[in-house]
This record gives sequence, C-alpha cells and structure tokens, in this order.
Amino acid sequence: MKPVRKAIFPVGGLGTRFLPATKALPKEMLPVVDKPLIEYAVEEALSAGIEEFIFVTARGKSAIEDHFDSHYELERTLSERNKNTELAQISQSKLNPGQIAYVRQMHPLGLGHAVWCARNLVGNEPFAVLLADDLIMADKPTLVEMVEVYEEHGGNVVSLMEVPREQTSRYGVVTPGAIDGPLVEITGMVEKPDPADAPSNLAVVGRYILQPEVMDYLGEGKSGAGNEIQLTDSMLELVGQSPFHGLRLSGRRFDCGSKIGFLEAGIAYGLDREDLGPELRDRIGRLLSE
Repeated sequence: MKPVRKAIFPVGGLGTRFLPATKALPKEMLPVVDKPLIEYAVEEALSAGIEEFIFVTARGKSAIEDHFDSHYELERTLSERNKNTELAQISQSKLNPGQIAYVRQMHPLGLGHAVWCARNLVGNEPFAVLLADDLIMADKPTLVEMVEVYEEHGGNVVSLMEVPREQTSRYGVVTPGAIDGPLVEITGMVEKPDPADAPSNLAVVGRYILQPEVMDYLGEGKSGAGNEIQLTDSMLELVGQSPFHGLRLSGRRFDCGSKIGFLEAGIAYGLDREDLGPELRDRIGRLLSE
C-alpha cells in the first residue's frame, strides 16, 4: 500500500459570492483573522505528512503563488528590525523548492474536472484533495485522522458530517454500510440529491483520500449535477473495487464558501486566540447589547 504523499488543492474558482472583494483577490486568500484560507489547508496537509502540493489554478490566482514563495525584501526588513515573531509567521507559509506545482484549469467545469487536471502530477499514487472553503477547527487535524484510517484499511477515505435532511441537495451524500464508531463503510453515494431521495443525511466534507484509478473515470468527462464533471460520480465507480470509508468529523466545519460561514469562522478563530479572545468576546457582547 503506497503512502499518501501528494495533495491537490482546487483553487480555480471565481469566488463570485464574495464580490467585489474577489474581483482581484483569490477567494482562497481571504483571511480568517490573520491567515488566508489556503494556508490553513496547507498546514493541515503538512501535519498529515503530505510532501507534494498541487494547486489547480486559473487566471487571476497569482497571489496564491506569491504567498507560498519567498519574499526577500520583507524577510530582510523584519530581520533587521528584530521582528522575530512576524518573521516566523511568514516563514510558516514557505515550502521547500520543488514541493509545489501549479497546473491550470482552463475551463470551470466542476470539482471533478479540477482534480482531473492534476492527473499527470499525481501519477500512479493515492492522493488527498483539500477544499480550502471547508475550514475545519479540530484538536487533531482532519486529514491526519483520515490518513490513519487509510493506513489501517487502505482504499479510499472521505470526511463526513451529518446535515439536516432538507440540506442534502447541497452536498454529495453517501449510502452507509457497516458503522464502527466514527468510521462508516460507504456502499454508494449521490451528488446533490433531493431530500426525498437522499440515501442518508451523511454528507461529504471537502477532504478526500483517493486511489489514482478515479482519474480514469474523471477522464471520461461525463457531466453530472449542475452540468459539471462531479467528483462524486467518479468516486462512486470506486465503490466495490477497493475499500471505501467515511470518517465522521471530530472537529467543527465552517463553510467559508458562504458569507455567513466565513464570518462565523472569523469569530470562532478569533475567540480561540489567547491574544484576541477575551477582548473580542467583550466587544461582541457590547455590540449585541446595543
């Protein structure tokens, strides 16, 4: 069983829900407190032992490339002014030479298409997919837990959370088989089902560990829900070919693809900070009392 060394970050979306802020700034660079969304995802991947980072980009995403590059002038200035804390903070976002690759998604044809664009960089290895929009606050990073499941069971692993049944049409939803605590055997799945037709209320969150065979099915270019190439449809083809499990979230997920979810994340992460939490809590209290 090959280890999971590579991760794909689909970052080619237009971010139209956050206009005008995203007219010139990638939505993945929007900060939650003082760190962009994409950096949270990269840090999670690093903690899970990921060695190669593949960003599927599009026009207007150069800020992501710059963020994970060296910034000699800024680093020198911080060093000269003995701003060691700030220097350490920006150093966290630097990866080693050769660890990052960028590939363009020429047309916005869906998540499945974005993943398929990285096929030549993935090769014949299992890989992770992390969606920066799904920000997960957890004591133990979600991808770390998923890698542990993969190392024990092999095959494919996705992250799951329960959603209200009336919201199943927003997600990929799984058909559960045997359940062992937070671990769920997956026997089927469907993308954005009508609540009346949903096989469960267990929805896939934006964390995946997949076998490379999924690229063959994605390469067929079949359109699914929303007339897009859906990753869920190709994952379904893997069910029965190799083990397929879902792991219920142990942390709290924030939907940062929506404005209200993004605002909630900022408050939650701010309250969790020792340097900001007490004063932020006081200010929120004052706002609510006015």
